[in-house]
Amino acid sequence: QVQLVESGGGLVQAGGSLRLSCAASGRTFSSRATGWFRQAPGKEREFVAGISSTGRSTYYADSSKGRFTISRDNAKNTVYLQMNGLKPEDTAVYFCAARISGVVVTTEGGYDYWGQGTQVTVSS
Repeated sequence: QVQLVESGGGLVQAGGSLRLSCAASGRTFSSRATGWFRQAPGKEREFVAGISSTGRSTYYADSSKGRFTISRDNAKNTVYLQMNGLKPEDTAVYFCAARISGVVVTTEGGYDYWGQGTQVTVSS
């Protein structure tokens, strides 16, 4: 079992930055690919970024490329999402998710464990 707890969300002005953290329990976290998803009010949950178990491979949604950076520290069982140049359309609840495999997928159904989410609000 893997339990995930997100933190780092908050209110920020457009153009600002936030760093989200996803702390995981369990000894097997370092073998699991991890992704960040987000869900805005009235919209479906969407993929934001993903990182392989080793951290060597990263993937981004088009909306995230060039602004967001995903990273992980397996010694700390933590995955990060650095978000720069935030826009009002980035406002959403951000979820961390992990899967049994070490390979990233971009579909919500490919993930086995989910955190409770952290709210990110970007004001214009």
